Amino acid sequence: MSRDYILQPFRTAGRLQLDYARELNAQQHAAVTAPPGPALVIAGAGSGKTRTLTYRVAFLLENGVPPERILLLTFTNKAAREMMRRVATLLGQELAALWGGTFHAIGNRILRAHAPLLGAARDFSILDREDAKHLISTCVTESALDTKATRFPKAEVLGDIFSLAINTRQSVGQILEEHYGYFTPLASSVAAIQRRYIERKRATNVMDFDDLLGLWLQLLQEHPDVCEHYQRRFQFILVDEYQDTNKLQSDVIDLLAARHHNLMVVGDDAQSIYGWRGANFQNILRFPERYPEARVYKIETNYRSTPEILRVANAAITGNANQFVKALAPARPAGPRPAWVVCTDAAQQAAFVAQRVLELREAGTALESMAVLYRSHFHALELQLELTRRNIPFSITSGIRFFEQAHIKDVAAYLKLVTNLRDELSFKRIVQQLSGVGRKSAEKLWRAFQAAAEKLSPPAASQTAPQPETPNRNPLATALQRCASAVPKKAATAWAQLVATLAQLETVDGRAPAAMIELVLEAGYEDYLKAAYPNYRSRLEDLEQLAAFAQQFEELNDFLTQLALLTNVEAETDAPANRDPEQLRLSTIHQAKGLEFDVVFLIMLCDGLFPAARALETADGEEEERRLMYVAITRARNELYLCYPLIRATHGASGDFMQKPSRFIGEIPEALLEDWQLHTAHPFS
Repeated sequence: MSRDYILQPFRTAGRLQLDYARELNAQQHAAVTAPPGPALVIAGAGSGKTRTLTYRVAFLLENGVPPERILLLTFTNKAAREMMRRVATLLGQELAALWGGTFHAIGNRILRAHAPLLGAARDFSILDREDAKHLISTCVTESALDTKATRFPKAEVLGDIFSLAINTRQSVGQILEEHYGYFTPLASSVAAIQRRYIERKRATNVMDFDDLLGLWLQLLQEHPDVCEHYQRRFQFILVDEYQDTNKLQSDVIDLLAARHHNLMVVGDDAQSIYGWRGANFQNILRFPERYPEARVYKIETNYRSTPEILRVANAAITGNANQFVKALAPARPAGPRPAWVVCTDAAQQAAFVAQRVLELREAGTALESMAVLYRSHFHALELQLELTRRNIPFSITSGIRFFEQAHIKDVAAYLKLVTNLRDELSFKRIVQQLSGVGRKSAEKLWRAFQAAAEKLSPPAASQTAPQPETPNRNPLATALQRCASAVPKKAATAWAQLVATLAQLETVDGRAPAAMIELVLEAGYEDYLKAAYPNYRSRLEDLEQLAAFAQQFEELNDFLTQLALLTNVEAETDAPANRDPEQLRLSTIHQAKGLEFDVVFLIMLCDGLFPAARALETADGEEEERRLMYVAITRARNELYLCYPLIRATHGASGDFMQKPSRFIGEIPEALLEDWQLHTAHPFS
């Protein structure tokens, strides 16, 4: 027979140090002072989510909860440090005993204490992404698999497959079927590599980033005494950005909270935009089902944006059936209505953004307080060109500008080599894409190729060189054929394909750059993308748009010259010594989440671009795209410009095509937007 005996928390007599009712609005106060038990806090964009969590921790401490009994889980160390710093400032005391940090940091801390129970030593090493890729590559090499018979996923892709399987708690086969359908026939081989990778990690006492969560859950599930210890220890658990948790994180949280049920999760279902990397939208949506006794608190007062912007945001998310209905209410005075700007094409859209940015800067808005947001990186291609022409400094959140990306440079290398047989860098870049060709092999091949090419076309300055042979229509392909003896045996088939591809490139009618790019993709580079990159589809889209962009150039050299000039300008402006402290921000919406700007330009609002065409294949996909639209709108504080080009060059087409405006714009009442009509000034006006 057992009996429950409740220990009351000890606290010194006296009033609370903080006046919570004065410091918080009514909705924040209700959440901060919530009684024990499960609680779901739906905190709308700009509503003071961090403030609410900070005061919740302070409230628990002031009510006698020992700091070591509180667990605060976040998605970034910066967020955890900031919240704990704020609490320490509010209460005037240090919080060393409070457990606060990212899921991975807390998992690491617990695993360090109990690693022997899982067959590991406490001094295990943690593999970074590059180390993990190297170990996976070693496992592939050591296996008996014939990875040359068919194009096998590269180590980076395998790492992403394994990671997604762990975080979604699915098998490798399920992940391949759902996300990498072109590798489904290799499921058993990929699973074998995963098993070998796990064994190698165990044998060398290392863990990768995902193990910090996966093994943490395994520890709690397989060792009830350890699980009970932490269930008892963490009397109150708080989780930030709960809409971004995956299945694995949700299971860890539910297991830790199973004893006390004092679990407060804070997030915004309308900002759940990471389904593609494993975040499970259902975690927040079904929280009340998993915890029927849960209280739901909504924080809807927005301190960031003007009423006009919030009305557009509220309208933009209305179309989602799966959501906690809420309406952001403004705390700020009125401002201008968001602008709906219809442009002739992407070039005019870029010109509008550039001109308006300069006007706003002249009026007092700093460049760094403005941002241009888009669904995918290639949407900003023309804009990057226009900003460069006008000498407007800009930075890209990803850190890599469009023309600097590896896949763009790969395809450009094919075109460069066609025009210049002495381009060593392009030659080596291309041949190292072939399976079985490394740096040493590439150097050997270059020497053989150089000798063969010189026989076909000796240097003009050479007085003693032998006369070239009869002019050859395919000098590049011929030179490649003549150095075939230097090709590693395992690369022989791929080399033959390369020779055929470059021979075709040499004979493209007029050497039109758009046609040449399309040929490179069709001749095998698309297959290379699939095997080499986990985000194959987005990279393919980039290249298709590069081909569409190249249609404006009739001469290959003109196109390559433009690329070279842009790359050189970018390299100069990116140098730390020359970096302009004032830069316009260019960013995908995903990378802008959590940020805010005085002025936001949202570009390329065409159906099929935003929302993305492939996302429209499922209802869930369309709803996530709508949430992405909501996130983009709510980044703006004072002004918002929604831009749509009527026509745009399309990959594989011979001309420009009319674009339909994004369906999400059609869901916003016309009265909420100001229609801007663009007119081109007379050249002599």
